[in-house]
Parts: sequence; structure tokens; C-alpha cells
Amino acid sequence: MMFLMFAMTTDAVGVIIPEIIKEFKLTHTQAGAFHYVTMLAIALSGILLGYLADKIGRKPTIILGLIIYAVSCFLFAIGDSYLFFVALLFSSGLAIGIFKTAGLALVGDITKNPHEHTKSMNMVEGFFGVGAIIGPWIVSSLLANGYSWKYLYLFAGLVCILLSLATWSAKTSESISNKGSKVSVKRTFAMMKNPFALGFSLCIALYVGAEAAIYVWMPTLLADYDGDLAELAVYALTVFFVLRAGGRFLAIWVLSKISWSAAMSFLSGGIFFCYLVSMIFGLDFAVILLPVSGLFMAMIYPTLNSKGISCFAKSEHSSVAGLILFFTAVAATLGPLSMAAFSDYMGGDAKYGFYLATVFAGLLFIAMLYNSIRKPAEQQLKLYS
Repeated sequence: MMFLMFAMTTDAVGVIIPEIIKEFKLTHTQAGAFHYVTMLAIALSGILLGYLADKIGRKPTIILGLIIYAVSCFLFAIGDSYLFFVALLFSSGLAIGIFKTAGLALVGDITKNPHEHTKSMNMVEGFFGVGAIIGPWIVSSLLANGYSWKYLYLFAGLVCILLSLATWSAKTSESISNKGSKVSVKRTFAMMKNPFALGFSLCIALYVGAEAAIYVWMPTLLADYDGDLAELAVYALTVFFVLRAGGRFLAIWVLSKISWSAAMSFLSGGIFFCYLVSMIFGLDFAVILLPVSGLFMAMIYPTLNSKGISCFAKSEHSSVAGLILFFTAVAATLGPLSMAAFSDYMGGDAKYGFYLATVFAGLLFIAMLYNSIRKPAEQQLKLYS
């Protein structure tokens, strides 16, 4: 429910941005801060505060993050300023980094081995995918009925309060935490030198760069499409989100049939195929293949995330989750920005940005092939099985 709740707000931004452009007479760059500021805050929180759940325990860290998020959401009701809203999005991003790293660490705590961890992570991220569908739908429904988009944040704040109370009453063991130990932000930074933490983080960054191209720039790419599949183009983003969410629940079955490394090779190859064919043959293919890439993308993030975390002892799960979250958020910010800059440099057509996204997808495919053949993390994962 935590993952579903914050996905409702972060993935609804694309629907909110056109409204704030009209409301505050903003440029696209200014309005884009509703996405970039949140991602920046999540990145900073992941790298600077990701160790908290290892230091003070999972339960208090989750409650702390949820309370900060709830307060940020409720303050939308009294605000009427663009800069005020941006400040609230920054604080909500910090909160997401706090409770998400603790939640990710908790998933590792309650699973017995890396294989079970991966299956559980895909299920949890499946609920994130559901939230990514619900959020835009709620905002669209609010606007269609004459209500403000701000009610989405009030609803999310209420859910946070309920989740805080549920977490407070839950009986949990904090024996895994490192209370009073050497866990610190300095130790989190030191993890960047670890080849497993850095390797998985970089692969995740490549994936996020490719994925962000879809939900940030695909609507722009298809905006002027008037071919035979024009009606499908209207629902392309919805199709993508539905396939991504469904694929994550399907992953639990897939992982019981084939190895995770083989799955990553096949799926990353599918993403690269969708992008490459779309760029070579044009929008008639892109309107089908880019949304379909959501099915191939579904398993990538939660699987790589869980494997990266499983390379470490449970007492360090929150710290490494924070590091991975840092790379995730940075990629979610710089990926779309680099695509926009390259498109502008080449004359303004969004297809040029997707050429760059295709490069991201190709590099990810090469990395996953290498992982499948050489299995560099196999012994490390066995160490904590």
C-alpha cells in the first residue's frame, strides 16, 4: 500500500503539469519542476538518509517517512503558490526516500533467500504499477468534474495516516537493525566502491533512463500522429502502465520457471527490440511497440533491485537500498532531461530523444547478456542465501 500510495502522486504529475501551466502561466521547463524536484529530493534522501532504517530500525523509519509525507500532502490544501507547491514536492520526495528504503529493507528481512526476495519485490512493485494507473485516473476524474488536482494529495495524506497507524500497531522484530553501530551516511557513500552495489545501481540507472522516456516523452512523440492507429495512440500510455503492472505480478510465475539472469537477458532484449524497430520504421510501429515495451520492462527494476540488495547482509539492506534509490532518482531526472536537450539540439522532434533512449536500452541489453553468461554476482548471492 505504501508503494501504491506514492505511485499515485509521482506518476500523476504528467496529468497535473498541463493544469499548473495554465494556472500559473508557466513555461514547460518551470512546470517540469513538479517531476524533477521530487526526483532530486528522492535521490538526496536515498543517499543521505537511506541508512536510517539500518540505524534506528525499520518500523520507526517507515512511520517517520509516512508522517512527513502526510504533512506535505495536507499542506497542499492551504497553498496557492507555485513555489510553495514545489517546496512541498521536495519535502514529499525526502519522505519517499525515507520510507521506501525502509520498506525495501523490510522486504529483504521477511524473505528467506535471494530468489524469494526477487519474487516478493516484483509483487510489491506490482502494486506500485497499480498506483501509477490509479493516480492519473483520479486526477483526470477530478478535473473532469470541476475539482482541483490538489484533492489527490489530500487523499494520499489520509492513506498515509492510516498506514502510519497500521505500522505502529504491527508487531515487528527489530533484531536486524544496527542500533548504535557504525552504520552512517559515510558508510553508504563507501558502498559506491563496492562492485556489486555500483554494478546493479548502474544497470538500474540504464533501465530507468529507458523507462522514463515512455511516461515523460511518449505522449509528446505521439501527439501529432494521425495514422491508422491514431485512436490507439490516445491510450498508449495507459496501455504501457497496465502491461507494466500486470507483468510484475506475472513475474512471480516466470521466476519459478527460468533463472532471473536468463529472464533479464530476454526482457532487456525485448525492450531494445521495441525501441530499435520503432526508431527505424517510425510512428506506425512505435504506437504499438513502445506501449508493449511495458510488459518487457515489468520485471527489470524489481529484480535488479532485489538482487543488488541481496548481495549484502540484512543489516545493510537499508543502506544499499538508499544507494540504489539514489541512482534510480538521478536517472529518472537526467534521462528525460538529456532526451529533451538532444531533441532540442536536433531541431525539436521528440524522436531524437528516443534515439538516446534506444542507446540506454541497448547498453542495458549488453549488460544483461554479460550477466547471464558470466554470472558475476552468483557467488555473492549464495553468500547470503
